[in-house]
Amino acid sequence: MSDAQRPQEPVSSDPLLLTPEEAATVLRLGRTTVYALMKAGDLRPVHIGRSCRLSRSELERYVRGLEAPRTLRRARTTTDQRELFELGPTSPDAA
Repeated sequence: MSDAQRPQEPVSSDPLLLTPEEAATVLRLGRTTVYALMKAGDLRPVHIGRSCRLSRSELERYVRGLEAPRTLRRARTTTDQRELFELGPTSPDAA
């Protein structure tokens, strides 16, 4: 079967690469925040010529990373409050 005869899969109308401004809209963040995340290495842009773009899969990877630490950092709640009331040395002359 040649390429011309092969049934075409529908192409999504959603762009694969987004400008930082479009990515900010998708993430519901400010444009400056997206640029800061790229500078910090949290978001990895694609450079094509002088253009800087973010792939949808990169945005999804970033959001998944935000969700993961929350489940790992979940600490068990305790009612032991002894640590809250430990007293340090009173004064150097008291010893």
